[in-house]
Amino acid sequence: MEGLKVSEADLLVYLHPSKSKNVSQAIYNELSSMLFKYNETFDGVLLAYSASTNDELAKILPGLHPCFGVRLKAQLLLFDPKPNMILEGKVVKLGAQSIHIVVLGFSSATIIDEDIREEFDYKVKHGKELFASSVNKRHKIEIETVVRFVVKSFDEETLHLSGSLLQPNTGNVNWLDKYAEEDLVERLIPRNKETIKRRIIAK
Repeated sequence: MEGLKVSEADLLVYLHPSKSKNVSQAIYNELSSMLFKYNETFDGVLLAYSASTNDELAKILPGLHPCFGVRLKAQLLLFDPKPNMILEGKVVKLGAQSIHIVVLGFSSATIIDEDIREEFDYKVKHGKELFASSVNKRHKIEIETVVRFVVKSFDEETLHLSGSLLQPNTGNVNWLDKYAEEDLVERLIPRNKETIKRRIIAK
C-alpha cells in the first residue's frame, strides 16, 4: 500500500528537570503523545517510532520554564497519503450514496456515489447492503470487505480521506488479487475463438 514511509530524524526533545530521574520514560511519553497526529515537522502522521540517545548528561536551559534538551536519533513510520496514491481499508458502512472505510485502524475515508464507477450497482440482499459489479458477479463490496481505492484528498487536521473507485484497478482487494487476471482471460478467450472462426470462414 502506498502512503507509508520510513524517515530517519535527528530530534531534540525538551524535558522538565523533574523528569531527569527517568529520562527514557519521559522521552517515551513525549513521543507517544505525537502518535496518530499529523506533524508538520515530520510531514506525515506518526504511526510508530524507535529512538535512541547517546547523551549521558544534558544541560538545563534557564528561563521562565527551565528544561533540559536530549538529542535523539529516531526512525519514524509515517502515513502521508497524496492525491492519486492507492490505499486499502476495511468497509465499515455503506449505503446507496456512499462507502465508508477505515484505513490502518485510525483514518476514515469516504467514497461518494459519483466516485463509484458505473459497473457497481447498489443492492440489498438478505437484509445486507452491498455494491455488486455488473461486469463480474464475483466482484462485490460489502461490510468488512477490504477495498483498494485511489486518494482524492486528505484532511491533515481530521485525518479524513476522500477516495475514488472510478479506476479499473480499484475495488474488492480479494477479487482484484485472485480473480481479476482469471476474469480477463475468460473474457479474452471467447473473442479469440471468434476471431479464429472468422479466419477459417474467410479462407
